[in-house]
Amino acid sequence: MTRTWPWLAAAAGAGVTAIAAAVGGQWLLLAATKPLTTLLLIALAWQRGGEERRRRAILAGLALSLLGDIALLWPQQGFLPGLVAFLLAHLAYLVAFTASTRFAARWWPFSAYAVFAAVALSVLWPGVPQPLRVPVIAYVACLASMAAQAACWALAEGGFARRAAIGGALFLASDTLLAFNKFAQPFALAPLAVLSTYWVAQAFIALSLPRR
Repeated sequence: MTRTWPWLAAAAGAGVTAIAAAVGGQWLLLAATKPLTTLLLIALAWQRGGEERRRRAILAGLALSLLGDIALLWPQQGFLPGLVAFLLAHLAYLVAFTASTRFAARWWPFSAYAVFAAVALSVLWPGVPQPLRVPVIAYVACLASMAAQAACWALAEGGFARRAAIGGALFLASDTLLAFNKFAQPFALAPLAVLSTYWVAQAFIALSLPRR
């Protein structure tokens, strides 16, 4: 039987340490514990089952997220590589969330997330550098589509899919906070807000896979 709580507890411990390191400016500790947290979530997902296409796609999304985590340890030089890695992660999650529910099976989640994305972009747009504008638009489109498709899966099937819907919504919240902090107005304790919602989102996505 898949053991869930030991892996979640270990990931939570590593994540709390990483957040404390980020808030305290301890780069070496952050560089060790930030990838470790995502690795522990990968280990959790690896043990779980479900439809094989979905399982492989979620593992791919988590692995690509790990690459993004590492890239963003260097916020300036690594921002674009990190953006690309997470864009590919969202595409992998889209593959996972369409394994048994067709893309855009319900119209209203896509409409709601599109409105949210448009409002967020309008707020952030003046602060986005010209070379990043096209990548940012592509990223936001993939992120919002991933979250909306997770909601479609949850509405169609319920059960474990509801966890994916929560994960998608939290991922959108995390990245919105990150973008606001980077492009609009830096705020105190941004690492706490961004990383906590990010890892809870990833945990919910991993747990959308059922136990073996």
